Amino acid sequence: MQFDLTEEQQLLRDSTRAFAQNDLAPVAGDIDTKGEFPWEQVRSMCELGLMGIAVPTQWGGAGMNHVAYAIAIEEIAAGCASCAVIMSVNNSLVADPLKRFGTDEQKEQWLTPVARGDTIAAFALSEPGTGSDAAAQKTTAIKDGDHWIINGSKNFITNGAEAEVVLVFAMGDTSLGVKGINAYLVPADSPGYSVAKNEKKMGIKGSSTSQITLDQVRVGPESLLGHVGDGFKIAMSTLDGGRIGIGAQAIGIARQAFEEARTYALERSSFGKPIANHQAIQFKLADMATEIDAARLLVWRAAQLKDRDENYSGAAAMAKLYASEMSRRVTNEALQVFGGYGYCADFPAERHVRDARITEIYEGTSEIQRIVIARSIMSDK
Repeated sequence: MQFDLTEEQQLLRDSTRAFAQNDLAPVAGDIDTKGEFPWEQVRSMCELGLMGIAVPTQWGGAGMNHVAYAIAIEEIAAGCASCAVIMSVNNSLVADPLKRFGTDEQKEQWLTPVARGDTIAAFALSEPGTGSDAAAQKTTAIKDGDHWIINGSKNFITNGAEAEVVLVFAMGDTSLGVKGINAYLVPADSPGYSVAKNEKKMGIKGSSTSQITLDQVRVGPESLLGHVGDGFKIAMSTLDGGRIGIGAQAIGIARQAFEEARTYALERSSFGKPIANHQAIQFKLADMATEIDAARLLVWRAAQLKDRDENYSGAAAMAKLYASEMSRRVTNEALQVFGGYGYCADFPAERHVRDARITEIYEGTSEIQRIVIARSIMSDK
């Protein structure tokens, strides 16, 4: 594995870091408090070409690879976790399957504006009764001539309230099990499509998480992504790539928490010296730095395997599992370094704890990652 960044990747890292720290970090607390979609910051990310990093330039993207994508997500997450997940959905969950499974017409209509950031997109797989059990789809798509009529509800849809196009998974033939699931590109202005509610959340409050209702939504043959029966394959392969982005997001949140804790430890004194001089604090910081680096290497390895078009499912699950659980540990330890101030909303430490927690849940819980990893290592024998 080669982990030396190219000149292009270094420039991306440096420019994205400058934007995240100068433009996002100062307003991240306000975004969290207000719980409003950060349109101004998202438009700036679009101008920087961050909404379709691994999409070819002919389809509106930056034409870079998935290692570059992981680098950029980490930097944006360090500045504002909400902005990072908005960016992640456009890149990983919609642009990537469109790039891999879409027709040229679909790429022209949807991939180009999604990759440019002109269109906010969403990925609708989870349902009120089917989260981790993605195969148990209750949303149906009944054939009507050369069209489909979609009925059902989707839950926990990131960007759901703002999306203009939603990649919806529905059961076209219940007798076929997972082979009966199809994927559809559904415009959010379709008659019968509505946002039922937006969830009130513990963290990542600047990104909407919505319940979507589809009531007799009629879509044509041009909306089918891939072929009939490809839906489950598209969903699972898309989540594999999405786990790279969530792993990178978890690292960015943890890294920001660590850096703030380190700065505070150098400034705060107790017993006549900076608390950074106390071994108890030094050991915390040492463990935090080690875990962050280890997680980054796992994420970059998975991204490199994806760039090489090799099997990366197990590697992505390992990266997401370790990075998300690392982020929980690191953000909690960072709060501990701040002591009582860490528990107060005047300091960002408590926000990092809240933002980190979801990375162990969305795009596959830690329990699901362990199942994927176990299957991967068993299949190698």
